[in-house]
This record gives sequence, structure tokens and C-alpha cells, in this order.
Amino acid sequence: MELRQLQYTLQIAADKNFSRAAEKLHIAQPSLSQQLSKLEKELGVMLFQRNTSTVELTHAGASFVEHAQKIMDAVEQLRQEMSDISQLRKGKVVIGSMPITGSHLLPWVLPTFKKEYPDIEITLLEDSSMNLEKLTASGKTDLSLLSLPLAEPSLSWVPIGEERIDLAVPPQHPLAVRAQSHPDEAVFLKDLKDEAFIVLKKGQGFRKLTFDLCREAGFEPNVVFESNNIETVQSLVATGMGVTLVPRFIARAKRSEFIPVFLPLAEPVPSRTLVIAYRNGRYLSKAAEAFIDTFKQVMDRLAAEGAKNKV
Repeated sequence: MELRQLQYTLQIAADKNFSRAAEKLHIAQPSLSQQLSKLEKELGVMLFQRNTSTVELTHAGASFVEHAQKIMDAVEQLRQEMSDISQLRKGKVVIGSMPITGSHLLPWVLPTFKKEYPDIEITLLEDSSMNLEKLTASGKTDLSLLSLPLAEPSLSWVPIGEERIDLAVPPQHPLAVRAQSHPDEAVFLKDLKDEAFIVLKKGQGFRKLTFDLCREAGFEPNVVFESNNIETVQSLVATGMGVTLVPRFIARAKRSEFIPVFLPLAEPVPSRTLVIAYRNGRYLSKAAEAFIDTFKQVMDRLAAEGAKNKV
């Protein structure tokens, strides 16, 4: 049994087609069929049931693929570890990020990281928090920027910072007017039960957090608009269409011409815990560890600057 035969079997199982698998493996289809037949003869079992247009895993094949994937993962981890030993600061890290969080935090983190580690390649993958958890669990990303709680049990995580949640209201809203004369007066979430809310669409973690906070305050938010984009949400708030909750780091980045008024919420101040997540048991390269350390340092600096400026 050879490693390439494991790789070939995994590709056939993924594509369920010899021609597509051979094309992706950059080998001739007869050679692929020959290697599979050789492997099946050695094992004494059929791994695939061949049909006219597709192939399906047999019971033995499904078990083989499960173990073969673990072996190939272990081989890849061994390669990464050896690469770290030989190259030290060189490497590659695939980072998953939620669009609304990554767009406001990564511009602070990545320049700092690239300055310190210029030879480490960073690949970014943006998706919803729900999909990112699945991608990270399947090994499609090395690390992902997420917020607690995580739904995927196969993930481990490292906390990188606590982010307060603010209330965003239209400039003409009574709470905004009150804030002009009482800037330090916080808003109680329970007092927002009759407000119209603008929220992110399903699949994004901050939407769930918004609903959870409102429910803890004793009411179900009256949602009048939904959007995939936090900038759109804030712009709609600014034009008077409703109110919303906003992570503080995002509230600080006031880049739109339609800017709502951001108000602090009363004690206990709601917040979310930002984490870097990775698959349980996955080897973290020195490059990945360096990225986590850099992110934590930048978050600490931003939090200190926010406290100093009383943002």
C-alpha cells in the first residue's frame, strides 16, 4: 500500500467519477484505474461499486476512506512540522474570517504581522460564522476569527479579546438627543422593546447574539429590515429606519456618509468574546502561532487606546 494510492482513493471518493479524479490528480485515467485495482487486490475487498456514469463507496470503501483521510492528515501535519524545523519563520496560514469583523480588525493586524514575518504567506477566506466553523472543522482553514459560543464541538479556540456591544440609533432619535446633554448616561436594553430593529441575516453569529441579548432583556426584537452587510445596517439606522446593536470595534470605523449615533449600554455591559478557532488535534504551525500572538497583541493595543480615548 502506497501513500499515492490513498490519495487516489480519496480523490475518487470525493468526485465519484474516475475521469474527474484523474484530471485533478494529473494522471491518465487508465493509470488511476490500474492503481485502484492493484490496491483492491492487495486488500482483498472492493472499495467502489462501479456504475455506468458514477462510482459509489462500498461499506469497506467507506471505512477505508475514513482511515485514509486520517493518515493523509497525519502526513500533512508531519510535513508542516518538518517545514517549521527547516524554515523557521517561513510558512503559509489560511485564515477564515467573518466579513463584518475581519474588515475592521484585519487591517490592523495584517500589516503588523507582515512587517514582523514578511516570508509567511497569508490566505484569507471570508464566510459566515456558521460556514467558517464547518470549514475549520474540516481543515479547510488553519485558523478562523470567530466569536463565542461555537456550535462545532470539534473546534478548540484561543481568546484574543473581549469586545463591548454598543447601541446605534438615528441622529434624531430621542436617545441621541438625550446623549448630547447626558453623554455618560447608558441605555438599558429593556427600554428598547418597542423599537424597530435592523439586523444581520441568518447565518451570521452577531445576529444570534443580538437576539439572545434582547431575549435576556425580556423581549423579542421587532425586526423591520435585514442585511448581509453591517455597513448597510448602520446606514439604514442613520437614515431613521430603526436601531441596532453594533460591536464596538466596528462602531469606531465610521466610514459611511450615513453615520448613526453610538451609545453605551448599561451594566451589565453586553460584550462578545472574539476567539481564534482551530480543529481539535490539528498541528498549529509556528506561522499560525505567530499569527495568534500578533492578533492578541493588536487587540490589547486597540483596547488600551479605546479606554484611553473613552470610545
